[in-house]
Amino acid sequence: MFHSRAAVLAALFLLAVCTVARAEDVTLTSRDGSVEITGNLLGYDGEFYRVDTVYGVLTVDGSGVICDGPGCPDLTAFVAQFTFSGARTMGEVLLPLLVESFAARSGYAVERRLIDDTHFTYILTDEATGAKAAEIGFRVTSTAEGFADLLANEADLVLSTRPVLPQEAERAHDAGIGDLTDPRRSLILALDAMAVIVSPESQLTGLTLDQIARIFAGEIGNWSELGGPDAPIALHLRSRQSGIAQAFASALQDMAGLAPADSVIRHDSNGGLADAVASDPLAIGISPYSETGNARVLAVEGSCGMVSELDDLTLKTEDYPLPLPLFVYTPARRLPLLAREFLKFARSPAAQSVVARAGFVDLRLLKVPVAEQGLRLAGAIAEAGGEVTLDELQRMVTAMDGTERLTLSFRFEPGGTRLDAPSRSNVEILAEQIEAGAFDDRPLVFVGFSDGVGAAEANARLARRRAVAVRDAVLKAAPTADRSRLNVSVEAFGEAMPMACDEDAWGREINRRVEVWAAQR
Repeated sequence: MFHSRAAVLAALFLLAVCTVARAEDVTLTSRDGSVEITGNLLGYDGEFYRVDTVYGVLTVDGSGVICDGPGCPDLTAFVAQFTFSGARTMGEVLLPLLVESFAARSGYAVERRLIDDTHFTYILTDEATGAKAAEIGFRVTSTAEGFADLLANEADLVLSTRPVLPQEAERAHDAGIGDLTDPRRSLILALDAMAVIVSPESQLTGLTLDQIARIFAGEIGNWSELGGPDAPIALHLRSRQSGIAQAFASALQDMAGLAPADSVIRHDSNGGLADAVASDPLAIGISPYSETGNARVLAVEGSCGMVSELDDLTLKTEDYPLPLPLFVYTPARRLPLLAREFLKFARSPAAQSVVARAGFVDLRLLKVPVAEQGLRLAGAIAEAGGEVTLDELQRMVTAMDGTERLTLSFRFEPGGTRLDAPSRSNVEILAEQIEAGAFDDRPLVFVGFSDGVGAAEANARLARRRAVAVRDAVLKAAPTADRSRLNVSVEAFGEAMPMACDEDAWGREINRRVEVWAAQR
């Protein structure tokens, strides 16, 4: 009995000691001794400490304090550690290639260690000293699993093929991760799209968004309803947890208030889905543009007859109605320096070359001369609103003469004044180019367009206000640009150049845009 009670008391004593050690395992003291912070060390990124104190979580510059206690890191052997989790579409090929390219350019030797089917780790070692610099973990499953791992503090960055869902953002806020809807919490690394695919044997060339929605909701169930054979339509989508399946389900809701039919065949991989559709003349599926395999991609048609083909250009300009930007989401906490350096590299021209080689659409800015915009001009003449005069069309053509259209457009979130996610990314891309001097002494025009709903004069005024707002946002994002060498102006042509049918809601959204024209060199 005595021995038993002694053992219990000893265990309680050790538990109390360990609890105290964990609760206050570091003390940070300013170098002059005037300030002292005690608490539980949550992390150290090579520069800053994150400490949970009685005052809340504090971030403290490591250069200004001395750390004492059992939780203090070894500053001479610091290894940056961070983990990506999320979409297989991004994690299997794109991010590994970017990590390897970053390592090669930064003087690190790189080793990939496979853990299991969904986990692997990159070890980065300084080639000059042989010291380990970083351990970068990956868990490659689905977008939904990535956000779940972030909420569980099992990941630092989320790989996502869709915007964060409202319920995910709410849970993240409640968990102290920050507002994931804040533009500063996400970064677009590349562009992809939801491609509507069929077998190469299919005679179908395009569908309207309404038809796509009704097909996948099961309301159109036989090919004969689309002018094909009398046979049932076989529907193929990714698993429900995948980002593209969730993005498409959301698009169905937005388009027609519909949900995918129960008869949909679900796939665990994009390649498996594309192969299944390509081999079945009666099948139709939704796959990433980057992974269509041997299947054929359909165009999206408008009710007025205008057609939106899926290609690199229509993705860069946001003229295709089913985009799939590839995001990295970050929490509202400081990441290790090497992680921040990697994210900065991922948007660089060198990294975007890697993006293109990986089969995705990169973010690099291209220019389309007027001579290559014949279809746009033909559409302007054929589909311009009835209030658009010949004089206005001639004024627009004259303004376009000698210019190039940059392959970025700016659009606003539905029903709001905030730029959508791709457009916010475009602000940064264009601002970086301006700061680098790419448009010094070269006229740059922000051109507003509208849909055809309402009076043409009012639409033109609204289009101009949007163009001014985008111009101001870009210039604000380029504080180091040489203003004396910039020649920036604003123009608006309202409903004079529609890119899609105004009869369709998605067409009106595409038509409401700001383009950027640059004088040809």
